[in-house]
Amino acid sequence: MTLKDQLNADLRDAMRSGEEPRRTTLRLLLTAIRNAEIPAEGATASGRTELDDAGVLDIIRKQVKQRRDSIEAYTKANRTDLAAKEEGEVAVLNVYLPQQLGRDEIVAVARSVIERVGATGPADKGKVMPAVMAELKDRAEGREINAVVTELLAGS
Repeated sequence: MTLKDQLNADLRDAMRSGEEPRRTTLRLLLTAIRNAEIPAEGATASGRTELDDAGVLDIIRKQVKQRRDSIEAYTKANRTDLAAKEEGEVAVLNVYLPQQLGRDEIVAVARSVIERVGATGPADKGKVMPAVMAELKDRAEGREINAVVTELLAGS
């Protein structure tokens, strides 16, 4: 079963069980996936292109990032009700993403990359970040990786 099939099955389950937040979040996600499958205007392709699981995961990551940005904005605007709604949607979406690494695991990978490329300070961040990002592509957020690398290079 593909990830898209799983999302459709979970949407049906959410509709049957009356889980409003889950149902709404999955509907929005499936709409985003369908929109991504529509060929660009002027494209020679006739009809939709089916996204594979990797493409669907990319859409889910984008949706999570958008919601986290919204949470940050709502929190700054003191709109905790809207921030809580977005956090609930992030929780629904995170179910479909691969397990994220903890900070300690990110630090370990970053240290090995720093050692491997011979980075000595903050000026070498441009060498370190692409290598760490490549190793941790789907297992850690770029924001967290950036914070760890910046911290480690400042302390070296």
